[in-house]
Amino acid sequence: MHRLAVLDLALALAAGGGAPPPPASEVVAVRRATLPTAPDDAAWRDVPAFAAPLVPQDMVEPRLLEPSTREVAVRTITDGTRVALRLEWIDETRDDLPGTGRFSDACAVQLPARVEADVPAPQMGETGRPVEVSYWRAAWQAVVDGRPDTLQAIEPAAAPDHYPFDAPPLAPGSPEQQAMAQRYAPARALGNPMSGPRAQPVQDLVAEGPGTLRPADHGRSEGRGVRTAHGWTVVVVRPLPEGLRPGQRGQVAFAVWDGAHQEAGARKMRSAWVPLLVEDAR
Repeated sequence: MHRLAVLDLALALAAGGGAPPPPASEVVAVRRATLPTAPDDAAWRDVPAFAAPLVPQDMVEPRLLEPSTREVAVRTITDGTRVALRLEWIDETRDDLPGTGRFSDACAVQLPARVEADVPAPQMGETGRPVEVSYWRAAWQAVVDGRPDTLQAIEPAAAPDHYPFDAPPLAPGSPEQQAMAQRYAPARALGNPMSGPRAQPVQDLVAEGPGTLRPADHGRSEGRGVRTAHGWTVVVVRPLPEGLRPGQRGQVAFAVWDGAHQEAGARKMRSAWVPLLVEDAR
């Protein structure tokens, strides 16, 4: 059975409905009054899926030369100002633990920062022609879902003898205990946004070409991902890009990282620009 057909069947069964609609020839943002944020929301059932083909990122270092994820099924809903994108792909392994030599499963949605007649390069945009990226990681989702920020949660077999910030004389939550904990968490003490803990599993990024990716000044995306019997399903909700109005077409691109395949950073599977039609109000 075709990969998209497998995912369509899984969605129909999860939502308790019948046969899904036929596949779409482009990404169509179906107009709805409200946006679903849960991957298994019944609102996704009658939204046509577009099978976005993925290819290895083999243009800039560090390149990916072996293909892994072949395609991602995309469903999209808009309320006229924001857009919810549901990405679903097959992944045999769950990779959501941090650590040396470990890589997290992840996905991303890329849109031009401004909709113009000529789109920027799909490889992270161009100088003066930025793109906006909403980036989800399975490791962040696990933290948001409640995995404790402790060594025991990440390495259950570990048996540490002693941490100074857990010493009995330091009352939990006291200023002295918190100061000691900061001393042993230098990235967090310096305000490194990657150190966590996180309230959202999605990060907003901007780029103007390969090697220029950086965090956006303000986070505007939210999302949620769940592990399924076949892989991952992730919903990303964000504003429509500047200049993209209901009834118009824009462009969107996607990326997927397979942690078991040691994919991270530029090592990823990616799509070209895909036409995105934003439905007008009926």
